[in-house]
Amino acid sequence: MFGLGAMEILIILVIAFLLFGPKELPEIGKQVGKAVKGFKETADDLRQSVEPEINMIQQEVKMVQQDLESSVKEAEDSIKGAGDAAVGEKDGIKTG
Repeated sequence: MFGLGAMEILIILVIAFLLFGPKELPEIGKQVGKAVKGFKETADDLRQSVEPEINMIQQEVKMVQQDLESSVKEAEDSIKGAGDAAVGEKDGIKTG
């Protein structure tokens, strides 16, 4: 829990007990519990609102990646075709 070991938690509880006393400690525990619950609910709401946006961005990135890959392949084919044509013309000049 928060990177604390059992001994650290025990020390914190003893100090809290000494500072606040047995009557106020349960009320403080309730308030802390409510705060943690509220934080978790807020984090879940944020995750639910942000997650669809992240998924949409990931899809757009994949589309751009596919477009880039196809453009690179077309460029490679074009360069290869131009190179083959140049070799054919060069061979034609030698034999003709």
